[in-house]
Amino acid sequence: MSEALRVVAIGGGNGLSALLTGLKRYVHPRPGSDSWLDITAIVTVTDDGGSSGRLRREFDVLPPGDIRNCMVALAEDGAFLSRLFQYRFSAGRGLKGHSFGNLFLTALTDITGDFPDAVRQSAEVLKIAGRIFPSTAANVSLSAVLDNGTIVRGETRIGRSNRRIETVRLEPRGAKPLPETLEALAAADLITIGPGSLFTSLIPNLLVSGIPKAIRESKALKACFVNLMSQPGETTDFSAEDHLGALLKHGGAGLIDCAVVNTSRISPIVRRLYAAESALPVRYDRDAIRAMGIEVVEAELMGKGWTGKEHRSKARHDAAAVASLTMTLAERGRACRAASAAKNPATKRVRQTGR
Repeated sequence: MSEALRVVAIGGGNGLSALLTGLKRYVHPRPGSDSWLDITAIVTVTDDGGSSGRLRREFDVLPPGDIRNCMVALAEDGAFLSRLFQYRFSAGRGLKGHSFGNLFLTALTDITGDFPDAVRQSAEVLKIAGRIFPSTAANVSLSAVLDNGTIVRGETRIGRSNRRIETVRLEPRGAKPLPETLEALAAADLITIGPGSLFTSLIPNLLVSGIPKAIRESKALKACFVNLMSQPGETTDFSAEDHLGALLKHGGAGLIDCAVVNTSRISPIVRRLYAAESALPVRYDRDAIRAMGIEVVEAELMGKGWTGKEHRSKARHDAAAVASLTMTLAERGRACRAASAAKNPATKRVRQTGR
């Protein structure tokens, strides 16, 4: 059996959870296949809304919500413990609206005194099929500068912005990543960015000092999964090129080798429902993306499950379709790393040791 392919997935929110759900089935070697995975998720920690926001304000902890969702996505026990971590209290003074998993992570943080350690121990409880790291252990918040010069503070308010977002930044600045994050990026065969909310789930990870440099210096293939639909307020009328440009603006050149864009047909029903909220399918221009030095990878990523009656109101990446393509890209990345290692023995030692 060959060495496991190493995939580092960067993001947050529902997009990252969907990707991890699909990738989980490839973690263990399968009969007749040499392709299997080692997964690392790097998750944004700027959420300030809902249960996570309340816990941040009351207990001065990092927001647990996105990390909880990633844990559930990678949990080997997909039933009982996952359901328990996702259970949300519908009543109770101080409890209503909180999920059990968020409270569990908050309590474990208080016991251990360290949020990343609480994440590691929670991952052991769920027996997750991979590793999950917060993008930083620093308690940071997000602010944005709009096209009219207005400064908006807080992820929730930024996501509801009615003006075009020019830049976002972390406060305080200078937040650093975990050493394990940098090691995972250096050893990766494939690094994925997205899908997910551009300014509030993806870019915040690139604002952590050291992460963009580690991505650029990694020999991995770097792939951006472009969103299916624009997001009202945050990316209204954004094209794929706009998404990619914003990532490069905040993280610097050399972050993206290829852009994965959807070619699945989005039904008129779904289009009308999204249009009512000022959201449209994300269009793309092949030549414009290639002019940015980025390869275009076209694929049907919605899957039949999202065009049928059950899910007709939602446009979502199909977990199985995205995971299958991710495996193909990871194999490409491994081949590129092998070619680089053959030319540079020092690179080969890094790949073998993971350091």
